[in-house]
Amino acid sequence: MEAESEPYVCLATLRRLHQSMADLNAARSLADTLQTVADGIVKGLDFELAAVNLVKPDGDLVVAAVAGSEGAEAMMAGRTGSRAAWERRLALGERWGELRFIPYTEAWVLMDDDVPQWHTAGPAPRYADEWHPMDLLMAPMHSSDGELLGVISVDKPRNGRRPGAWGREALQMYAFQAGIAISNARLRANMQRALVRLEREQQALRSSEESFRQAFEYAPSGMAVTELGGDQHGRLVRANDALCRLLGRPAAALRRCGFSDLVHPEDLTTLLRTSAEGGRAELRLARRDGSFLWVSLRNSVVADATDGPRFLLTHVEDIEERKRHELQLAHRASHDSLTGLPNSAELRARLGARLCDKPAPVPDAAQMGPGGAGGALDGGFGPEGFGTGGFGLDGFGGVLPEPSGGYEHHVHTVPPASDDPSEKGLAVLFCDLDGFKSINDRFGHHCGDAVLIEVARRLSSGVRDNDTVARLGGDEFVVLADGLCRGDAADLAVRLRNAIIPPIRVEGRAVRVGASFGISWAGCGMSAEEVLHSADQRMYVEKRSRSKAHRRAG
Repeated sequence: MEAESEPYVCLATLRRLHQSMADLNAARSLADTLQTVADGIVKGLDFELAAVNLVKPDGDLVVAAVAGSEGAEAMMAGRTGSRAAWERRLALGERWGELRFIPYTEAWVLMDDDVPQWHTAGPAPRYADEWHPMDLLMAPMHSSDGELLGVISVDKPRNGRRPGAWGREALQMYAFQAGIAISNARLRANMQRALVRLEREQQALRSSEESFRQAFEYAPSGMAVTELGGDQHGRLVRANDALCRLLGRPAAALRRCGFSDLVHPEDLTTLLRTSAEGGRAELRLARRDGSFLWVSLRNSVVADATDGPRFLLTHVEDIEERKRHELQLAHRASHDSLTGLPNSAELRARLGARLCDKPAPVPDAAQMGPGGAGGALDGGFGPEGFGTGGFGLDGFGGVLPEPSGGYEHHVHTVPPASDDPSEKGLAVLFCDLDGFKSINDRFGHHCGDAVLIEVARRLSSGVRDNDTVARLGGDEFVVLADGLCRGDAADLAVRLRNAIIPPIRVEGRAVRVGASFGISWAGCGMSAEEVLHSADQRMYVEKRSRSKAHRRAG
């Protein structure tokens, strides 16, 4: 289980990070946004202390929010550090991507500057990456045009260690999103003031309209004005240059349509479900070249004091980069870093999605046919190694609809009752390489890794596009293949074994591995662990039934 802990930790951190980013989007004011930024570090990124230092109009940085310690908040909140002192810290810091890190061995030179801090002395670290109380880790936040908005300072990682590559990337990504959230909060405040002036200052209508126009036209993010009510409801009345550039469409073309004409078909329901006032949604909009771009829509109703709602002001933010980061992080958490195959956690998730706790109807024993208890195939070498003998197939396969009164939308996964080719099910093939350990011992782990990568490629090439090939760990692989009868599963195991056994060339030498296969069948009423354990046991039964010579790698 230790090999599986990292993906689970990554997934948990990713979930907390997503929640922290969602909280950023929900903040209503600049003050709320700043405090939410600090709280998100403590809740989502496993640091016990965090402070947000915001650039003031005069250039100095004020501690605008503190999270994790009431004592630190009382000591630091509202205090100001000079811009020169902060620039010195950022210049002195070791670059971790966009982050800046100053180890305790160098931080002593900063003790006399005017930057507010809570750090205290402590003993020397006991190991190389242990966090020291005097260590400084800073995450600068920038606007879309590169202007420094502020700096996030963090301290006291909960695991007591300096963050590794995963922690640094998560903090860097969060600081990037925090900068966007702060910019948006300021933008929303400016827009809100402009809208209030439009409503209340009838005598200064021209001046107010010009203020709105400038805030609208020169906003760094896309902005649009949409009709509310009437025959033209939903039509875009106005779009700023940023939105035109974002979608690659001229303003005249945008004025002839609405967001419902631009949204991806799969996201139309999300758009329609978005409420008019304060509504927010993440969806895809079509660009002129036919591609789709992920954006965040935030709507505000602009109302007339006497006539009620007049139009909808929509803020359109490009979140393509964030979505790409999310997909990359999710892929790393669910896939094996060496082979690129789904890992153990993802395999169990896919298998578990096909199973439920309620067993499907079981055919009469007389209909089960011979050998309904599982199967295995040894992929060893030698004259016998290329035969199909040694299979004992499970009595699994096929699907039956759930009778009324059960799981309404669930289709049961059930075992095939016989060798009848028309009875199909979800086959689980457990593959264990033979002779792999000797390759590792003789030629080193780099050679073993190359063999695993090639075996993964051969297995993936030997299955259908909708089948799953996963690396369970070490030299064990699992194939999920749906819609197979018992004979199909046996044939697939033979094909995969024959694909594995040809020599593999690594650094000028040819090495060979064998493969032993165990076949079980997934069925509702079983857990994913039970199905995998069944396939594993059948594989070992078959492996032990053959002589070592017939399983030896060349």
